Amino acid sequence: MNDKKKVTTHDSDEDARNENILIYVNGEIVPRESAKVSVYDSGFMLGDGMWEGMRLYDGQWVFFEEHMDRLFNSCKAVSLDIGMTRQDIHAALQATAEANNMTSDVHCRLMVTRGVKVKPFQHPGLSRSGPTIVIIMEHSKPIDRMKVGGIRLASVPQVRGLPHSQDAKFNSHSKLNCVIACLQAEAAGADEGLMLDPHGFVNTTNACNFFIVRQGEVWTSSGDYCMNGVTRQKVIDLCRANDIPVFEKNFSLYEAYSADEAFLTGTFGAQTPVAEIDGRVIGDGRTPELTLRIRNLYAKLIQTFLKS
Repeated sequence: MNDKKKVTTHDSDEDARNENILIYVNGEIVPRESAKVSVYDSGFMLGDGMWEGMRLYDGQWVFFEEHMDRLFNSCKAVSLDIGMTRQDIHAALQATAEANNMTSDVHCRLMVTRGVKVKPFQHPGLSRSGPTIVIIMEHSKPIDRMKVGGIRLASVPQVRGLPHSQDAKFNSHSKLNCVIACLQAEAAGADEGLMLDPHGFVNTTNACNFFIVRQGEVWTSSGDYCMNGVTRQKVIDLCRANDIPVFEKNFSLYEAYSADEAFLTGTFGAQTPVAEIDGRVIGDGRTPELTLRIRNLYAKLIQTFLKS
């Protein structure tokens, strides 16, 4: 077992203010210790729900529309009526942020479930009282992984499944496959699991989208078997706009092991460098220059968004 300290892509400095946050639960903003949902809630009972992770910068919810696109598309696909418009959700986010006196370096988890069931069984028709909507916001500034060596990945047996099994494009509450992948990575002494698709090609980690850099080209998976992350798409768009060759394609662990650089993307950590895959050091141990360039381009994109 590797005895290095375990790290994750969601590590942040401890902030004592999070002990006293106020949480939005079905239209009410209540103290953390009072924020509760029923044991009959379909999200608790079955993982029947969708969620979004968002960042608050300088009082603005970055890429709000893109997150709402994914949320509303996902809920529509599973016939889950949110019962709120985008504007309603934005107002709820703003009210929760204001109640917590939060303006920046804030991470939000917006959760929507099918609601409370009348009986503890699977059929969605048993959820008859409307959805459950929860908003958790925390003061949270990601640790700069560029300065501490990056994330260590282990390829794991747990795969991302076929769309007709459970489409990975759903950002659903049902995350057991990702939890299993995370446990398998931990057992291998790594920080996160690198998951393959049903055909054995490199796909994503248990928590983030995955990219490699080879000879000046940026590669990521085809997107057929992973959640198409908002940050993932922003990185692809930035590469295209800045003459950085980028490809959504199938590639194997062979190409990943011999990559010049590798990094993860996600709303929380933006771009997180990868130091090792299955014990193999990625690149030559020097600063991952193209990853750093992309991160700087992404930071400028955020600033442009805030000024628009």
